[in-house]
Amino acid sequence: MKGRTLWFLVGAGAGVYTSIKARRLAYRLTPAGLADQAAALGAGVQAFGDEVRAGMAERETQIAEELGLPAPRTQQMIEQRGTTR
Repeated sequence: MKGRTLWFLVGAGAGVYTSIKARRLAYRLTPAGLADQAAALGAGVQAFGDEVRAGMAERETQIAEELGLPAPRTQQMIEQRGTTR
């Protein structure tokens, strides 16, 4: 009796899990789901670009300090750009 109940619950849990996964997959393949994925990709690319630019500006500042040069304008431009968003 306990074995049947256990396997019934395991099967029910597997069915619920599978139906949730199938519903999520079906949504991802709809036009709205594809638009959400494209928006998320765009946000990720934008964040990556911002990080690269900030790192580049930081490294340029370090190099300028090591060489005794004035600070490059890129750092100032990034700071100004960050305040306008």
